[in-house]
Amino acid sequence: MKKDNLTKVVFLDRDGTVNPDKNGFINHPDDFELYPFAAEAISLLNKSGYLVLIVTNQSGIAREFYTLEDLEIIHKKMQDSLAEQGAKIDAIYISPYHIEGKLEPYNIDHEDRKPGLGMFKKALKKYNFQINSSFMIGDRYADIAFGKKAGLTTFLVLTGDGKKEFYKNRDSWKYKPDFIVKNLMSAVKLIERLK
Repeated sequence: MKKDNLTKVVFLDRDGTVNPDKNGFINHPDDFELYPFAAEAISLLNKSGYLVLIVTNQSGIAREFYTLEDLEIIHKKMQDSLAEQGAKIDAIYISPYHIEGKLEPYNIDHEDRKPGLGMFKKALKKYNFQINSSFMIGDRYADIAFGKKAGLTTFLVLTGDGKKEFYKNRDSWKYKPDFIVKNLMSAVKLIERLK
């Protein structure tokens, strides 16, 4: 992709934002399904000229719940399901790390794990996007902290863990979301208005 300072990005968390996360870890493609509104929301971002990038903590790799190969198959299913509905993700960044994991070399504390900015830095190096015109959408405090530390406008969705995170933990948050919305589609519609 051509690098210029007009590129704008919407970063999306995966589990709880793009797809339901019922069991904590999705380790098989049969367990992966999109939210009903996800493809349409992502398609609207595509049509508006945003790059859509997934940034997802996948500590299940470090914890040996699934492998990188398993994750690639799951992500292929996600991409194929989106493509069938006219939507696409431009890139997927994963963090397989967790300090309590078992599998080397992923059982370490690493800046790629949100709220660390490793995945953001990789995306910025590749796409050279406009930070102040870009967004982060996720269902966890780590997503909001990631976005705020990176200088992005942030949305907390109330799908996935969003409702629980907001109602139980918000008083202790150092970083506050710019917007709290029902789901990914609500966030995208608000981004369209903010333009």
